[in-house]
Amino acid sequence: MSLRIGLVGLGTIARAQHLPAIAATDGLTLTAIASRNATLEGVANHRDVTQMLGDVDAVSLCTPPQGRFDQAMAVLRAGRHLMLEKPPGATLSEMAVLEAEAARQGVTIHATWHSREAAAVDAARDWLATTRIRAVRIDWCEDVRKWHPGQEWIWQPGGLGVFDPGINALSILTALIPGVRLVGADLHIPANRQTPIAADLSLDAGHPIAAHFDWRVTGGETWQIAFDTDAGAATLSEGGARFTAPGLETAGENREYARLYARFRDLVAAGDSDLDLAPLRLVADAFLTGRQHAAPAFEDNP
Repeated sequence: MSLRIGLVGLGTIARAQHLPAIAATDGLTLTAIASRNATLEGVANHRDVTQMLGDVDAVSLCTPPQGRFDQAMAVLRAGRHLMLEKPPGATLSEMAVLEAEAARQGVTIHATWHSREAAAVDAARDWLATTRIRAVRIDWCEDVRKWHPGQEWIWQPGGLGVFDPGINALSILTALIPGVRLVGADLHIPANRQTPIAADLSLDAGHPIAAHFDWRVTGGETWQIAFDTDAGAATLSEGGARFTAPGLETAGENREYARLYARFRDLVAAGDSDLDLAPLRLVADAFLTGRQHAAPAFEDNP
């Protein structure tokens, strides 16, 4: 029997990624939408998540992390399975409460990290397992005006700022390398904002890891993780879509969200949950211990 799923939030990411992925995944049927500002033909449309719960077996939350806790609790208390777009929540403590509630209700909760499902991540994991890593360098840079125009929530507490894309790199890193810990962080925060526009992290996993995140880069994106290993240099680039190493090059098409929804379907069928918070924990540590530096004021339309 197909799992009836409802989608909360009908913004750009929902339309570009979630809707096509649900349609392409066997065993899932989109039956409802909850959105204050948009509707979708062919399904039940509601303005609030609580109104849609009678139409669904599971809910995928695609709203900003601030305010998501109450929505998530309503889903779980109704005995519905829950899938969370990244970042899964605004704080680690609220995630612990959601995890406990899902266990109490006997339902699945799944924190999704779409970049882990990029085409070449598995190949990178397999290759790195055959050698010793000496050092890692992450560069995750893009133009915030291109990728997040007018999204004020990302500049407010809980919105993560440059860590909103940067957490994608950290999700890949923690999937490839166990035991990553934060050593230090420098956060560059515009005078008129509350979250960083750039950040530099020092991390450790038995070898040094340096990460540079920057939202001020124009003229093209850099989404790359470089590895210095005993077997030579290797690079995971294009956000995880391409991996190159000595004697190896692999790339593939973007099926990140289709893989996420297939994973969610399988977790529900097995009665399991997957709430890996390692990427969010590193970001929380950076906010807790990082050195703050003043950056020039940022305007969305200069």
